Amino acid sequence: MMLETLNQWDITLFEILNGIHADWADPLMQALSSRGLWVPGYMAIAWYLFRSKGWKDLLLFGIMTGLMVVLADQIASGIIKPWAQRFRPCQLEAGLDFVVHTVEGKCGGKYGFVSSHAANFFTMATLFSLRIPNKPWPWVFFLLACIAGYSRIYLGVHYPGDVLVGAMVGLCCASIGWGIYRKMQHIVGLT
Repeated sequence: MMLETLNQWDITLFEILNGIHADWADPLMQALSSRGLWVPGYMAIAWYLFRSKGWKDLLLFGIMTGLMVVLADQIASGIIKPWAQRFRPCQLEAGLDFVVHTVEGKCGGKYGFVSSHAANFFTMATLFSLRIPNKPWPWVFFLLACIAGYSRIYLGVHYPGDVLVGAMVGLCCASIGWGIYRKMQHIVGLT
């Protein structure tokens, strides 16, 4: 009963959020959902970390961030999606009784719970926030992760719950990664 209620709330919220769209926003949301768009930002963060802590710390942090993104992605796509088997809202099998707004008819894979994009973006936002804690950067990192998560709802490929649980996966993976990173800093003498 509780799961049915949560599912209905998720569908209702999706219908509202996905229903707010405009032709001019379609390419913008598609770009925000693209991983490639964010590369210049990652390069700027890497440059900042190199300048502030040196190449050894940048290498250690970069490896840990990469491993945790892979972990978050595998948990979302390799474990949870096949287990939960919740159809994406844009799939006919989802059985929604309203028109789902998609861009260029793109829908992605069959299952959407949980959002790998959200897991990945929130992993990075959390790690970047812990590594660069001075204001306003943590706010900026999490705002960008939220925008990327919203873009997935806008594009019709995820329910809000998919994004929310994906974000939680990302937060958990980043927490694990941060703990390992801090221990490794001590081991290799970077603290």
